[in-house]
Amino acid sequence: MSFVCLLLACGGEAGTGLVYYETYDPRSLDPALSTDVPTGEMVTLVFDGLTQFDPNGRLIPGLADRWRAERSGQRYVFHLRPGVTFHDGRRLVAADVKATYLRVLDPATRGGRVWPLQPIAGAEGIEVLGDTAVAFTLTEPLAVFPKFLAMPVASIVPVPVAADFGQRPVGTGPWRFAAWRHDDELQFARNPDYWGGAPLAESLTVRIVPEPFTRGAEFLAGRLSVAEIPFGETAKWEAEHPDWLQRKPALRVIYVALNNRRGPLRDARVRRAINLSTNVPQILNSVWNGRGIASRGAIPPSLGGGDTSRAGYAYDTATARRLLAQAGYPNGFAIQLWRSGTNVELGRVAQAVQAQLAAVGIRVEVVARDASSMREAARNGQTDMALLDWWADYPDGDNFLYPLFHSASFGPGGNYSFYSDPVTDSLILVARRTTDDAAREALYRRIDGRVYEAAPWLYLWFPVDLWAQHPSITGWEIPVIFNGQRWTTVRRVSAK
Repeated sequence: MSFVCLLLACGGEAGTGLVYYETYDPRSLDPALSTDVPTGEMVTLVFDGLTQFDPNGRLIPGLADRWRAERSGQRYVFHLRPGVTFHDGRRLVAADVKATYLRVLDPATRGGRVWPLQPIAGAEGIEVLGDTAVAFTLTEPLAVFPKFLAMPVASIVPVPVAADFGQRPVGTGPWRFAAWRHDDELQFARNPDYWGGAPLAESLTVRIVPEPFTRGAEFLAGRLSVAEIPFGETAKWEAEHPDWLQRKPALRVIYVALNNRRGPLRDARVRRAINLSTNVPQILNSVWNGRGIASRGAIPPSLGGGDTSRAGYAYDTATARRLLAQAGYPNGFAIQLWRSGTNVELGRVAQAVQAQLAAVGIRVEVVARDASSMREAARNGQTDMALLDWWADYPDGDNFLYPLFHSASFGPGGNYSFYSDPVTDSLILVARRTTDDAAREALYRRIDGRVYEAAPWLYLWFPVDLWAQHPSITGWEIPVIFNGQRWTTVRRVSAK
């Protein structure tokens, strides 16, 4: 009996298996074209990387059961676990790893996020060691390189691939692709031969459900296994279904990028005054329903290097006014704050910041644009202030320092504040080369504190995710990183 028949044609419905959702159709199921969260999550079901993340963001072995760093982190050797096969029965060998990475790096592939593999020193930097091991030589030492290989784009595929590979993928992962009805749902069947142990459930359906309140209704009707709770619905769900809820701090930060190259914002005293004039706990509670941790730096507290004990910018308008006067703005100034016009919660945050800065004479004009136009303007340095969020690509403090604050990352690289400090740049590069985890995380903490003192942002908070798990299932856990949940330990139980 086919999987599709099992789910649909034979009298069943999606409710007979596990049911997840995405807010929009994935771009492709080809790892080489993974550029967004829905695509990355679906790739993670079908494929494996040499390494992978667990739901709590810990790096764990994937297709490689062990690896070692050589030359102080400039050369890595990964050993493949034995007996792994692709869904079509082909045995995985080290040559597949090299062919996969060269395919991603080939300009003809086009359109993927290739940066996780760009530290490799070209084709000559990939050395196949028989069938069971592969070595990588990097252009420079990089301690976090094994985490890069857990990214969806680094998932191993059976090269050469068919022309329709992005629509009918074949991987080594826990779920086999079964069907895809675009803008409706994707269907996956358990891989009984999975090297990590077959998933506990027979099937997994992923529906496309864009509207959050529709997701809530579908969840309550038993047609979704899990659902994220909208911020505005927090109190309602906590009152009505507390036993279904899971909370976990996200690897995400909400902030306002202050363009360090524009007008009054060039002066660190002005930027500190903006932080002192904003009552972050009040906005967090009133707008975000308390679902966040006030930030005293850019690194989330659940990552090594994050520091919630650091002395923060207290709400202190008197000191803020004094700093503004010292900087030459005793009567304040006019400035623009750009924000996404489609995000209701962030829109309310912008209004709250506008009202609070007015109390110290900073006259804020809120400029609402669609998300892509707003980010494009911020990338190009055309905004004074931009209300943004940053999601982790990989669970490491480096991902909240190098893209956001190194001068090489100006604009498109992620440094929308155009913060530049040679000491910070140097320390970040030292940290990237430091292979001892404790020493590297101590450097992260030092860098984060130095940047915080310079106030390139208006620091807001780290969100806390809130999800509901339907009582008909067990074994699901909120992933802190988008590709950290593979649904292998989730199964259906009798409804309670």
